[in-house]
Amino acid sequence: MEYQDPIPPDQTVAQLPLEMVQPAAPEEVDLIDVALILIVAFLAMVVGTLVTIAGYMLAHRQHTFDPRLLSENVMVVLPAQLVAYLIVVGFMAFIVAARHNRTLAEAIHWNSPSGKRWLQALGGGAAMGFGSQLASAFLSRWIPKSLPIDQYFRDTSSAYLLAGFGIFIAPFVEEVFFRGFVFPALARWTGPAISVIITAGAFAMLHQGQLAHAWAPLLILFVVGTVLTIVRARTNSVSTCVLVHMGYNGALFGMLFFATQGFRHLEKAF
Repeated sequence: MEYQDPIPPDQTVAQLPLEMVQPAAPEEVDLIDVALILIVAFLAMVVGTLVTIAGYMLAHRQHTFDPRLLSENVMVVLPAQLVAYLIVVGFMAFIVAARHNRTLAEAIHWNSPSGKRWLQALGGGAAMGFGSQLASAFLSRWIPKSLPIDQYFRDTSSAYLLAGFGIFIAPFVEEVFFRGFVFPALARWTGPAISVIITAGAFAMLHQGQLAHAWAPLLILFVVGTVLTIVRARTNSVSTCVLVHMGYNGALFGMLFFATQGFRHLEKAF
C-alpha cells in the first residue's frame, strides 16, 4: 500500500498547529537510518582526513605531516570535511533506496518552495543572522574573546573558502541530516514538539568544539536550530530549511566581509 502524506493536499503544514504535524510513517526514515549515518559519518571523517593528508604530502613533496594543520589550516580542514560530506550524502541516498525504496528527496521531504517563498526563506534566515549578532553582543561577557573557529580565518583566501563552504555546502548537508533524518525519526517516538528540542540541541552540540564549549554561543545556536526545525515542521520542506540556513550563514559572513573591508583586515574582527 502506497504511503499517503498525513497533510491533506489542499492544506499546508503552516496552517496546522505544531502538535498536529504527524511524524513520519513507517515507510519513512527512522532511527536505524540515523544511527547508520552517524557511524558512516565518523568513518567518512577518518577517510576524508587520510585522503587529505596524503594529498597534502604529495602536493608539498613532504614525508611528514604536522597534525596541527588539521586544526589550523583551512586548506587541510575543508577538503577533509568535503570528502566526508560527499561520502555521507552518498550513503544517505543509498540507505533510503536500499531500506525504503525511495529517492533521497522523497525520503526527507525535500519539497522545494513555490513562488517567492524561496526568497522569503533566504530573507528570514538573514534576519535571524542579524538577530544572532545582536544576541552575541548582549551576551558578549560570557563569550570567550577567542574561539577555536577564529583561528581558521588566517588570511583573505581562507575567509573566502570558509564563506563559500559555510554558505553553499554546510547548510545542505546539515539540514538534510538534522531536519531530513533526525527530526522525523525522533518525532515518531517523542512527538514533534520534543523532537524539535532534541534536534535543536544536537545541532548546537555539533558546533560545540568550534565555540569552545561556551554556553552563550551554544544557546544562540540552540535557538537557531529550534527555528530551523520548526520551519521543517511547519512547511514539511527540508529545502526551505536549507535556504533559511544559507540566509543565516550568508548574513554572518556578509557582516564579517564588510567589517573587515572584504576580508582584508581580519585582525579587526579576531
